[in-house]
Amino acid sequence: MYKNRRNSLINHLPKNSALIIPGADLQYRNADSSYNLRQESSFYYFSGFCEPSSLMVLVNNGSSIDSIIFVPEKDKLKEIWDGYRAGPEGAVKDFLFDRAFENHKSDSLVPEILQGLDKVFYSIGKKSGFDQKVIDWTCAANSKDRHSRSIDIIDGSSLVGNLRLIKDDHEIETMKKACDISAQSFIEVMKSIKPGDNEQEIEALFLYEFAKRGGRFPAYTPIVAGGEGACVLHYIENDKNLNKTDLILVDAGCEYKMYASDITRTFPVGGKFSDEQLQIYNVVLKANLAAIEAVKTGNNIMQPQVISEKVITEGLIELGILSGDPEQLHKEGAFKDFYMHKVGHWLGLDVHDVGDYMEGDDFMKFKPGMVTTIEPGIYISSSMDVEDKWKGIGIRIEDDILVTESGNINLTEKVPSNPQEIESLMA
Repeated sequence: MYKNRRNSLINHLPKNSALIIPGADLQYRNADSSYNLRQESSFYYFSGFCEPSSLMVLVNNGSSIDSIIFVPEKDKLKEIWDGYRAGPEGAVKDFLFDRAFENHKSDSLVPEILQGLDKVFYSIGKKSGFDQKVIDWTCAANSKDRHSRSIDIIDGSSLVGNLRLIKDDHEIETMKKACDISAQSFIEVMKSIKPGDNEQEIEALFLYEFAKRGGRFPAYTPIVAGGEGACVLHYIENDKNLNKTDLILVDAGCEYKMYASDITRTFPVGGKFSDEQLQIYNVVLKANLAAIEAVKTGNNIMQPQVISEKVITEGLIELGILSGDPEQLHKEGAFKDFYMHKVGHWLGLDVHDVGDYMEGDDFMKFKPGMVTTIEPGIYISSSMDVEDKWKGIGIRIEDDILVTESGNINLTEKVPSNPQEIESLMA
């Protein structure tokens, strides 16, 4: 599978050019205690190789892709402490690279690989210190033959990102599993939550439910926000006690076999929405469902955004929070005080996945195999100039949507979003 992905570059990487992708390095929490290695996503996409401080160079020589990887050297002592290393021989045998070398040889060998090429692609600015590495390698390659044309360095972010944007069958099945693990976890936690719980306890429950189903790590730090904390978009303190009258907004998703899921539900701690909470909730739910309906092949990616904005604008007018003509208020962006973020983002190996949002001068159109989140929200902090009954209400509803030939599939619909179903589940 990974070799096939590398070979597919023949159709995307210009002839006589190279794509360089660095792997992740070990990151240390403190002293000599490291975090678990999480391989760089694009490196993993083309290799499946999960050892630190590795490097991949893929060269289009005109007739095929020459794949070269630099990996940690075999070391019996370090393998006793840290586990098996494939070494160059294993990288060729088990990961099907054409050539492999020990990673400490990259500075001497990469310029030789690049010599005589026209272009070098890599993701500029994504890894600290790597820009200078590529410049040094390219300068060294250029200096080997002063009569050759200089090598152009080009940002390869879109090249790689747009390949990853369309998920293959293996990726789709993996993401379905990730979403199912997260959905089941949400259901279990929603059934168990009670007044007096601490946000941290709820976060711990999610991590446990993810892990016991096979998603050992979260795809991102969970947001567990009770009461007005839900009006902070990236709230991660997760340390407040929950009151019976609070809503709790949970934005959480597991990572399964490197692929992310991303779900948000907002539900009443005491098991029943107040009238005001329910009125705001129903506006967000209407926006969520209408935006999901617009995720289909051929529609541009801004259609769900505009639809969600208009539904929320109209809903806020009906509740008396905004006043005026809906079209004019939407045009003026009056909703932005209450709904200030985009309706979604690409999802895949990263929770905010790579891939362009524009094609030339136009917004990208949805294509089969894309996965996007749809996550409208309304956030009314106590500092806003509204009636007191609305203050402190923050609501977001988020689902993960797979674009298909005939429409879409909601990968996270198993988690109730209908308020009556939520109340029934929590009873």
